[in-house]
Amino acid sequence: MPDSPPTVLVLTALALEYAAVRPYIERREELVHPGNGTVVEAGRLSGTPWRVAAAELGEGARNSAALTASLIGWLDPRAVVFTGIAGALKPDIALGDVVVGTKVYGIHGGKVTPEGTRGRPEAWYGSNALVQAARSAARDLPGTRVHFKPVATGDVVLADAASGIARWIRAHFDDAAAFEMEGSGAAHAAHLEGRDALVVRGVSDHADQGKAAADASGAQERAAARAAYVTMELLRKFRPPNGSPGPDGGGPRAVRDYSDFRYGTFHGPVVGKQVVWRAEER
Repeated sequence: MPDSPPTVLVLTALALEYAAVRPYIERREELVHPGNGTVVEAGRLSGTPWRVAAAELGEGARNSAALTASLIGWLDPRAVVFTGIAGALKPDIALGDVVVGTKVYGIHGGKVTPEGTRGRPEAWYGSNALVQAARSAARDLPGTRVHFKPVATGDVVLADAASGIARWIRAHFDDAAAFEMEGSGAAHAAHLEGRDALVVRGVSDHADQGKAAADASGAQERAAARAAYVTMELLRKFRPPNGSPGPDGGGPRAVRDYSDFRYGTFHGPVVGKQVVWRAEER
């Protein structure tokens, strides 16, 4: 029986985000998690050794954390990419631009004191291997602006730039370029499981009072399409630092040397050190 190809887990929150990912997956097969019933479509990404397993998880960081951890345990992916839409936090980032999360902030940690609220944020760095693959891919994507910046995650829809949450983000997460709702949950789950992970977000609004008008114009669909495009192009470049992906599934239990993949030659198993990306110390 032939070995199965290595897996990358591509996750979304919303149906429109999933719709942007789905056409890239060839020979799709629907799978259902035996425990919690999560539906996954798995198939091949053309021109690569990757098997892409895609799922639509719904909104919220806690939801994404629980389901991401469950899917990692079930599918044993080599990497996890959360892709979809976000609101820009910087005026120089336009609708349709894509933000690759070099770091993901969880914004809601804090301590309330008589002197005010003191932030206790968490942060997870994007996998260097995936960030580097995205940087390489972005050089050959004419017409697509890609920003490599931190992303902030919170369990709110941000549609008022003058709100208390917006002021909190500007005061404590000044380098964050985009705001979304699920990235920290997926990043935390991947970190605990020792997997490469990255958040990729297309900008559909500016997290302000103009959000409703932007959404009505179709900006969400366009942003989701750009994010899915960048996601798939970075996966075409992705080669894990402990050896290129091999047919064992790519998880921590087995890595193969795939250096001659393009010529159709596969070497035997090699021992590789699992690369674990770590949360920023606090």
